[in-house]
Amino acid sequence: MKHIRNFCIIAHIDHGKSTLADRLLEQTKTVVGKDLQDQVLDDMDLERERGITIKSHAIQMDYIHKGEPYVLNLIDTPGHVDFSYEVSRSIAACEGALLIVDASQGIQAQTISNLYMAIDNGLEIIPVINKVDLDSAKPDEVEDQIIDLLGCKREEIIRASGKTGIGVDEILEAIVERVPAPKGDPDAPLQALIFDSVFNPFRGIIAYFKIINGTLRKDDFVKFVSTDKEYHADEVGVLKLTMSPRNELSAGNVGYIISGIKTSREVRVGDTITHVEQPCEKAIEGFQEVKPMVFAGVYPIVNEDFENLRSSLEKLQLNDASLTFQPESSIALGFGFRCGFLGLLHMEIVQERLSREYNMEVITTVPNVSYKVFDKKGGCTEVHNPAGMPDPTYIDHIEEPYIRASIITVTDYIGPIMTLCLGKRGELVKQEYISGNRIELIFDLPLGEIVIDFYDKLKSISKGYASFDYHIHDFRESKLVKLDILLNGEPVDALSTLTHFDNAATFGRRMCEKLKELIPRQQFDIAVQAAIGAKIIARETIKAVRKDVTAKCYGGDVSRKRKLLEKQKAGKKRMKQIGSVEVPQKAFLAVLKLD
Repeated sequence: MKHIRNFCIIAHIDHGKSTLADRLLEQTKTVVGKDLQDQVLDDMDLERERGITIKSHAIQMDYIHKGEPYVLNLIDTPGHVDFSYEVSRSIAACEGALLIVDASQGIQAQTISNLYMAIDNGLEIIPVINKVDLDSAKPDEVEDQIIDLLGCKREEIIRASGKTGIGVDEILEAIVERVPAPKGDPDAPLQALIFDSVFNPFRGIIAYFKIINGTLRKDDFVKFVSTDKEYHADEVGVLKLTMSPRNELSAGNVGYIISGIKTSREVRVGDTITHVEQPCEKAIEGFQEVKPMVFAGVYPIVNEDFENLRSSLEKLQLNDASLTFQPESSIALGFGFRCGFLGLLHMEIVQERLSREYNMEVITTVPNVSYKVFDKKGGCTEVHNPAGMPDPTYIDHIEEPYIRASIITVTDYIGPIMTLCLGKRGELVKQEYISGNRIELIFDLPLGEIVIDFYDKLKSISKGYASFDYHIHDFRESKLVKLDILLNGEPVDALSTLTHFDNAATFGRRMCEKLKELIPRQQFDIAVQAAIGAKIIARETIKAVRKDVTAKCYGGDVSRKRKLLEKQKAGKKRMKQIGSVEVPQKAFLAVLKLD
């Protein structure tokens, strides 16, 4: 065991985690020849197209230090705030972390939040300044920032470049010398923590685990503690670039188990694997439960696909434990699921993965957050979508979730950022200078205001420099109203939203204008209205497509024309009674891009 090192790589978005991981794999000759490509661990097409890491990836490397062989288990993690749950699971399977900071950008919000997560789990931190070969690099300035943040010595900071390979040897030596070997007893009863899983159509569900205590051998009879199900370990092994079978794995190792599990409900991330004959006394303390930040309805385009959508979501949930879903139905869209996501990027990625990996085309409704509704008797219900709102006459007050947001930026952009946050009903808690001209702004903001376009706007007004991180802070009483959209007097429940009273009129007006552009014209007039309860606050009319019925009248009395027009008008009126309006998918997403 003293020759095993488990470590992960944590950093802000685009600070070069995956590129540095490539160099480590190249240096230890884990990946050679034709397998060597950029971002070798990002195996999803979507990750390569967007240049981001979506999933944590584990891989084992062999390294010889001072003549002794070492086994290094590396986990590369995502940097985006929407995938921070992936990071928390990777951290739980490690004893050390490489903290990567970009030499030209310095410390950013996500760097700090991932660092605190690692420190809370008692990990040994190795600070690395990456991209020192860039012309715009400021390594001395960034070193000062790291010393302020970590309180480490200057000589402990390694300067490296994932592109040219500078400093990679020093990093490998630091991992062996500074990261503690895993603690655990190979002879104790088996205790292994599941930190990820994937679905394979031929072999069933493959669970990835880290062994805390004990030894796991091929063909052992094991059980999963939280589901109490028992299985035979058909194959166990370690994760190289592909899966590499072994006869046994002992404490401290990271590996995988295949036991022919077919139903996805039986494997839970954070569960403990133990032996049936000699079980461990208690399960490992798992991770905190995932807290979805954004809720949206996901509906199949064809209603018959409901069961296929369910099985696709279950398989996707195996690989992405931060996705939560439960069935719901809508008058406009039929049966579907209410899904919880960690943010808008997460929602977009899930939609894209459903389409690519499972061939499921879906309609996603307007995202919203969960509110606490208190009735006049003092009862409290949690409402995830506007359709679940009780009658306004029964409501005493509504509380909405507030977040504590940390925005790190350079002083040039303080003005526009404050304007943005205050426009979203934010309250400034404090501002403090971190170093030089970098400042941290702490705001309390309603979560409902930031789920739609806040992050994109923040990036554009700060030219991409401001970094943003948040956590749920508390619930506060707010004057919220349910805004309904009516088409020809019929409410479209998938378009209704909960919004603050002050914003309702302008929001309703903009929605009506946008829908007027997006809904195709019919043979009859369509009234698009925004309403709060019974009060209409905005209206637009989509004019009917009309044929010129008076074209054949030339000359003669005007009453002939009038007769034809009246006849046409009566036909349109009849049509309006039986005609229904199809709302296109882009109209549901229009709400996201109202600006």
